[in-house]
This record gives sequence, C-alpha cells and structure tokens, in this order.
Amino acid sequence: MDARAIGKGLGTLDREVFEAIAESPSPLLDSLMPGLTRAADHSKLWFAIAAAMGALGGQSVRRGAARGVVSLAVTSLVTNQLAKRLWRRARPDRTLIPLIRRTKRVPTSNSLPSGHSASAAAFAVGIGLESPAAGLPLALLAGLVGLSRVATGAHYPGDVFAGFGVGAAIAVLGARIVPTIPATTLPTSDPLRFHTEPRPDGAGVALVINPASGDGTGARIIDDARKALPNMEIVKLGDDDHIEAVLRETAERADVLAIGGGDGTVACAAGIAAEKGVPLAVFPGGTFNHFAKDIGCDSVAQTVKAIAEGTAAYVDLVCLNEERMVINTASIGAYPNYVRTREMLERRIGKRLAGVYALYLTLRREAPVRIRYDDKTLETELFFLGNSTYFPAGFAPSVRPRLDDGLIDIRILETGRRFSRLRIATAVALGRLERSPLYHELRVPEFRFVAVDGPTTIAHDGEVGEALSEASFTVRYRALPVFRPLS
Repeated sequence: MDARAIGKGLGTLDREVFEAIAESPSPLLDSLMPGLTRAADHSKLWFAIAAAMGALGGQSVRRGAARGVVSLAVTSLVTNQLAKRLWRRARPDRTLIPLIRRTKRVPTSNSLPSGHSASAAAFAVGIGLESPAAGLPLALLAGLVGLSRVATGAHYPGDVFAGFGVGAAIAVLGARIVPTIPATTLPTSDPLRFHTEPRPDGAGVALVINPASGDGTGARIIDDARKALPNMEIVKLGDDDHIEAVLRETAERADVLAIGGGDGTVACAAGIAAEKGVPLAVFPGGTFNHFAKDIGCDSVAQTVKAIAEGTAAYVDLVCLNEERMVINTASIGAYPNYVRTREMLERRIGKRLAGVYALYLTLRREAPVRIRYDDKTLETELFFLGNSTYFPAGFAPSVRPRLDDGLIDIRILETGRRFSRLRIATAVALGRLERSPLYHELRVPEFRFVAVDGPTTIAHDGEVGEALSEASFTVRYRALPVFRPLS
C-alpha cells in the first residue's frame, strides 16, 4: 500500500468521523459548542484567562501566562500565514450540522490546520511548561475548543489534530529558545536536637529585656513571660546599661540565656550565648523578628512552650571578621533601602510591581560600591548575604527552610556594565533575574571581599554597622542551641 492510498484512507475516515459527530443528537453539544467556539474567536478566551492568571497567579503561573500568550501569537502567525497556504483543503459541508449548532460566522480560509486548535494548544502547552498544575485544566479546555470546531462544522477532526500538533510544537520549540525556570522545591531536614531538661516554671532561665523597647512591647513580654514562667529571672535594661556587658554577666550565671528584642539585639545575645556555651531563648520584640519567625517562635506563647517542654535545636551563625555574629543577613550598598521600599509598596501594588519599582528607585538614587572577591572585581549597588540558604532565588528572598545547612547565601547584582540598569529592570519584570549574567549567586561556607575604593558600610540583622575595607564571613556550623518548637 503506497502513501497515496494511506492518505486517501485517512481522509475517508476523517470525513466519516465528522459526519458521525454531525449526526449525533446531543443537547450538550448543541448548547455548549457554539458558545465555546465563539469565545475562542480571535483568541479572546485565552487572552482573558492570561489576564486573570497574571493578576491572581503566583510567579510560575504568571510566567506561564506570558509564555502562553507569546506561543499563541507566534502560532497564529505561522498557522494563518504559512500552514494554511501550504495545505489546501476545503471546509466541511456545514449543511450536515444541525442548525442550532452552526455559527453565524462562516470561515473562508483553508480548513487544514485548525487555527483555533493550534492557538489553544500553544497557549495550554506554553503555560504547562512553566506551571504543570495550571496547564492540565487548560489542556482539557483546549481539547474542548478543538471539539467545538468539529461540532460546529468548521473543521474535520484531522484539521483539529494537525492544529494541536502545530501549536504544541511551537510552544515546545519556544522553550528550547527561552528555557523555562524549574520549580523550586524547598529542602527539608530534621534539625539536630539539643538535649535539655523541661523547665515548666522557667527555673534557670534569665531574660534580658528593655521594658521600654518597641513602644511597650518589652513590658508586655515581661508580663506574659512572668505569668507563664514564674521562676524565670528577668533582667531589665535601663537607658544607661551596656547591653553586651549585661548579657555577658547574665550568661555567666544562667543555665539558659533569654533575650527580648529585635534581630539586632538577638544577634548580640546569640554571639554571647555561643561564646559562653549556653542555649538561647528568643522572645520576639522587634519590628520584623525574622530570626524568631524562622525558628518558629514568633510569639511569647511559642517561646514559653519550647522552654517549658525543653525542645531546642542547633542553628548556624555567621561570624563577621571574627568579631560579630550574623543570625539573618548582611549587606552593602543599597540593599537595606531596597528592602524597605519594596515592603512599603508591596501591600498596595503587589510584590512583582513593588520589586520592579523599588529596584528602579534604588538603582537611580544609590551610589555603587566596587568590591573584589575571588578573582572578580565588579561594581554593585545590591549585595545580599544570608545565614543559610534563602528561597526563592533573586532579590526577594523570603523563606529559609533550614538554619543549619552550613552555607552562606550570597547574591550580587552587577551594575557596572553597559545598560546594566535597563537589563536588570527588564529581567526583574520578566521574572528571569536569576538567569541574567548580571546576577551572581553563591552558596559557600566562607566568603571574603575587599572594598576597592575605601571603607564601605556593612549592615547586618537590621542594624547599620561599621564601615570596613575588608570583610570576611565564616559559618559557625551548628554553633548555637536555640529553644524552638520541634513537633
């Protein structure tokens, strides 16, 4: 049997299937198919879905919507301007279709391939490449759109399958040209427990806190903690007290050093607790309390429960120039201002737009810093360093699933190259910053840099630190036991 005979047989089968669908009495086809095929005219259905996904979806869904629209646009051009001119096939006989199913608009172009089906497949596959969860229901909807083209008499089934193939192929080819960003899975690992006795009444625990801190937060922590742990010693800081001296003195006599305050205060207490070999308990009393939240103690009740039940685990610390401990992050350049601007804006305009606008303001206003590390010398305005690995990649880190992975997370935006600001802004807007050659990311156990043009200020844990010409950061792996929920 030659190819011509095979083609003729497939054509006959194609027409027979079309006629079988046309002659099928189905109220469901009569009521659903005409409206669905009209909705897909000029891709109105897909553009509406893409707009909704862009407004309401997560990062991968928004990327998928953008990829789906681009795939659809390329597919529509290829199908209508090339494919339909290569394969000349007349449209089916619409008189076989029940009148109720026929659409008012009568297509005049060639039947092969189906443009509606090609666009539907390109859109669904494009989204599925970035977000499989979103792509699956859209693939089913694309299949229904293809069925509607047969049920309303616009195409033979073979035209629809050809359209699906064209659209899917273009979407997949697009992913080879502009690769997708794989979904990030957060690593999980059981923390290393620090074995200590339960302290239901707080015996052996000494809490150092300023009652006037945080617009009265300190006083509320004292009241709540005293009620829950009546035998806990409370050391109240006065305006003239030197916090490091008080913490050292308290750590000498206590079995557990507890601290109430923000991240900067907690970082100071963490260094002293590690030095003295005592576990640390953290009562959140600052503005953001990032460390307390990451260990699961973002309320007094959670910290009290961990102390009472004796649940604690080791965490990493990062040592700056062998002097100061970093519990969360350190930065140079404009990163602290960028974070403050982004957080101020994101509740009003959303995270993506807030990130883009905050980045624009930061890069426009701030002076760059030249640093040398490893064998590189580069200019940067945004430099982030984290204790343990943060997620996601880029310059909006928000999750730290572990605090004991033995790594320093470093992210640098290079701004000294030609059109660097425009290139960075475009990459952020498209959600592809981590693929930009101007974005550098390292995860290492130690890191050192030199400020080429003289001392630069290093901020750490929410506090503006000192100006340094050189800075070295070293992980202190599982150096500090901290009371935290473990169940």
